[in-house]
Formats: sequence, C-alpha cells, structure tokens
Amino acid sequence: MAGNDLPSLGRVKLCDLIACEGLPSDSYKLSVSTLSQSLAQYSAAIIQFPSSDGALLRSGLDSAHLYFHQRASYPAADIIHNNESREWCKTSGYYADPQLWLETYDFRPGLTPTESNSGLEFPPAGLPDIFSLLGKAARDILDAITFYLNLRSSPFTEILDNVPLRGREISSSVLSVCCYGRPSFQGPQHHNLTTQEDGQLVMFSDHEHQVDKSLITLVKSDKAGLHVRDFHGRWVLVDGDLGPQEAIVYPGLALYQATAGYVGPALHRTEISNLQSNMYGRCCLAFKLMPKSMTSLNCSEMRAAGHGVEAQFQLPIPVDDFMQRSHPTEQLFNRHNFPSFNFPTAQDGRFSVFK
Repeated sequence: MAGNDLPSLGRVKLCDLIACEGLPSDSYKLSVSTLSQSLAQYSAAIIQFPSSDGALLRSGLDSAHLYFHQRASYPAADIIHNNESREWCKTSGYYADPQLWLETYDFRPGLTPTESNSGLEFPPAGLPDIFSLLGKAARDILDAITFYLNLRSSPFTEILDNVPLRGREISSSVLSVCCYGRPSFQGPQHHNLTTQEDGQLVMFSDHEHQVDKSLITLVKSDKAGLHVRDFHGRWVLVDGDLGPQEAIVYPGLALYQATAGYVGPALHRTEISNLQSNMYGRCCLAFKLMPKSMTSLNCSEMRAAGHGVEAQFQLPIPVDDFMQRSHPTEQLFNRHNFPSFNFPTAQDGRFSVFK
C-alpha cells in the first residue's frame, strides 16, 4: 500500500457514493477510492451525512439517553443477553449484558419485541426513520465497495432483504441502540481490561477483539470510545473527532467471506473509561447490514470478476451456519486485504482496475 497511504481515517460524503447511470464521475471514483483505501488501511472510514440527517441521528442519541436513564438498575433474568448465535436474526427489544456493562435495544422491522414484566414500555424515538436512513447508506457503501472490486452492479442483492420488506418478512438487518457504562446500571461489571495508551491507563470492556458478523456496520456515537485495529495491528480511536452529521463505517465477517477475504473485517473494542462522571454513559446507534438467513455466502461474483479465490472460500456457506460458527480473530490478519487499486482514466473516459 506504499505510496497510497492515507495520513488519517478517510472522510467521504455519502452523496458522493451514490451511483448514477452512465459513466462514473471523477468525484465518485475519488470517493470510492478514498473509502476503500481507508477500509484497507484502518478497517474503517468516516461517512458524512447531509446536515438534515445529522439532526435525525442527534435526536436518536438524545432519545437513547432518556430511554436507558429510566431503566432499572439491574435487568431481570429473562432479558440478560447470552450471545446465543442461533438467535442472531430474532433479537428485538431490550437486552442487557452486565459482564460488558452494556445495554442494547434492538429494532428489527417485522418483529415486535416481547413486553417486559414491568408492563408498557416506550422504545427510543425515531427508530424506523433512522433504520431507513442507515440501511440505505449501508447499501450505497456496499455498492461502492463492489465497484472498487470491479464486480457487477448490486452483486449481493440475492442475499439482502427486500426493499421494502414483503408481507410477514422479518428484517435480517438490525438497528441497535447501545449504552455502555451507565452509572445507574449495576451488575458484576467485569470490565477490568486495561491498557496503557499515550501514558494513560485506559479501560475497555471484556472480549477485547470483537468482530461483527455483518456485511457493513455503521456506528454513530455521542462520545469518543470506539477503537479499531488498523492494517499494522495498532489500535486507532476512530470516532475522536466526528462532526454531528458524521458516522463510522466498517466491514464485517460476512463481507470478508463473500469477497474471498479481499475485504478484511474490522476488529474493534469500546473504551468505557471515565463514564462514571456522565449520568448517561456512552450511547451509540449501530446499524448492521446482514445477509438473509436462508441464503448462502459464496464467492462466485469474485471469480466472475477475475479475482483469485483461495481454498477456504471455495465452497458456499449457508448464512445460518456461518453465523453460528466461531471465527478465531487471530486468523483474520493472514489475509490479502483490500488490493491497492488505482483508477487510471483512458482517453475514451473508461477506467481500469488493477493491483
């Protein structure tokens, strides 16, 4: 990647990643290249939404503060999340993981959350609109990545949910409203993983290496704390200087599998230091673009585009099986990662992609 290194996390306007008919514009090619190089180098990038969308995201975070603040100090036994992989496409409503000092409200269109024992409960506000906004953005970003890999248009349509959902369909993708380290949330709180960074002692939640099994994840947080491991194995704070209309995007394991390892998944962890002085903890909106449960992940599109496919990616994997498998993170850095592409323009306006 020498010669193409970005000095910091790439920033891209979402409007510049929306594909149009005809030849790709120079701004589209530049934005796709910046996005993809940032994903290759930092395993993440910054997406800039229009200012009106930033207001919606801000209101969603404000609503999350109030929602979690009124929750009980300790969750009932039936809503403690046990990370059961068989339930990956059925989560909805409030869950808590005291071990991670984490509370989550999952919004999944087509699935009504079960009511808690405490009676009537109002979810955070604006979730359908935020789901629609981030879902559309995630698909545009996914299309931009496939353009960079020289795949045909919308190659993953068959494994994605219908837009809109048809009758009685349940969304595979999910919008999670998360709260880390709410001071009034009590539990075992085994969050004693600490590390020395820049001379300061920084505390993270357990399970230092977390990898989403999504295709694409978009995260908007109210305060800094998301660290992602970069190409060189260093931990980088990726949301330290986000504007009100900016969010973080990073790839997940499903995209890693579907692209034969060319797009490496982000290894991430969340800092929970210094949250006790904040009455709300750290809140974020996390949208995960997921493949449908009854489909398979295969690399046929990568072969069709002329990419080499290694033996471990040759056979299709049913999505349900993939979601229930363990994926050792130490193996994820033995990958080719994103190739370092350029977009040379020919005299006829066409461009070619090469390594």
